Amino acid sequence: MHLISVGLNYRTAPVEMRERFALSEQEMPLALQALKQTTGILEGVVVATCNRTEIYAVVDRLHLCGHYIRAFMEQWFKIPRKEFNTHLYMYEDDRAVEHLFRVASGLDSMIIGETQILGQVRDAFLLAQEQQATGTLFNRLFKQAITLAKRAHSETSVGENAVSVSYAAVELGKRIFGRFDDKKIMIVGAGKMSELTAQHLHANGAKEVFVANRTIEKAEELAVKFQGTAMNMDEAIKRLKDTDIVISSTGAERFVITREHLEAAMAARKKKPLFLIDIAVPRDIEPACGDIPNVFLYDIDDLEGIVETNMAKRRKEATIIEEMIVDEQEAYRQWFATLGVSPLIRALQEKAAAIQENTLDSLLRKLPELDDRQVKVIRKLTKSIVNQVIHDPILRIKELAAEKRSDEAMKLFVQLFALEDEVAVLKAEEIASEKSRKETAPAAKGLEATATGSMLDVEKLLSQLAGALR
Repeated sequence: MHLISVGLNYRTAPVEMRERFALSEQEMPLALQALKQTTGILEGVVVATCNRTEIYAVVDRLHLCGHYIRAFMEQWFKIPRKEFNTHLYMYEDDRAVEHLFRVASGLDSMIIGETQILGQVRDAFLLAQEQQATGTLFNRLFKQAITLAKRAHSETSVGENAVSVSYAAVELGKRIFGRFDDKKIMIVGAGKMSELTAQHLHANGAKEVFVANRTIEKAEELAVKFQGTAMNMDEAIKRLKDTDIVISSTGAERFVITREHLEAAMAARKKKPLFLIDIAVPRDIEPACGDIPNVFLYDIDDLEGIVETNMAKRRKEATIIEEMIVDEQEAYRQWFATLGVSPLIRALQEKAAAIQENTLDSLLRKLPELDDRQVKVIRKLTKSIVNQVIHDPILRIKELAAEKRSDEAMKLFVQLFALEDEVAVLKAEEIASEKSRKETAPAAKGLEATATGSMLDVEKLLSQLAGALR
């Protein structure tokens, strides 16, 4: 069995291409059903956001399954393969595991450390699980990825520093005012950045919003979004004395707010601080306004400087998460390796248990005078002896399973403990179980591929062992 991740994201594909691979909530269950029925796909999860569309799959063969997944994408999204092939990336096995861990932790996001992607990965996994598109391997892997991401955000400060101009403005405002619920905001101009900054301030508690623009219709259109008051520029200058935060982005060729305007406003404010955010280029607010007492003026360079400082902090925290990912990769690798030896361990345990029971039966026939309590004590002691004898061999085979020559070690394990008969019985049980499952499963093409990874691993291993021991 192999793990692969195939997809495209903001690094490899422009937005117009990513839009064509968008999946709505209504479409996702149908897409998962179609993915389940794709040749060679044993388990599958689809993560689709505005910045990425990724298909995670457990497959039986690597290269052919990469072809089948591309075919699925071509058919489902109705996009010729030649149009998206150059935008795709594909990660296999360890790289696929690492990629998922990075995605869930926010290290592969456009903004390092953002937390929204964690919820999106979790929702994608839960939906795939609900649609019975996951099995042993992905149930373990995605739960591990989600737990890792939660740890990454709780044990580091990777998501605590503002890394957008609009959030940086809010962070500065908090330093000055502490809270916004009693503050009034004025948006000067209808620029997208000033609107976004106002949204963040409004979301952080600012109640009253004024919107000023040369075209009153545009001011009214924006004011509706904040249940605010629209006004022209002359009225805005008069209302500066009543405003606590000004966000300006007009595109004007000369200053729209001058030192003279602010000196008049501050005289009426009685030393109450005024916070000015000038996002315009060229600037809207005369730089000399920053020299007025209790006026705090920040332009786009100030905000971008804060953003870069905070990004550096996030990158530093990201290195800690990278170390966590290495540890989690190794943990998953070790767990994955032990799946192959599970049938052998079970065979040894069953053989040891049968020997113990046979020995106990023989003993009881020779000592019929033993009472129930004595039989119980002897049963417990003999079982303990058997478990202690097989304990170390089980630990060793688990360790050897993670090494390169694991197949040879497992064959030798079978021979040393004479487990050929037990392996044959397990093989027969698996064949019967698989036959029963196929008979009761729906007739849809490829649905039998939804069997859990462990069952398929067992069957594959038992086939190899049976061939090697003939």
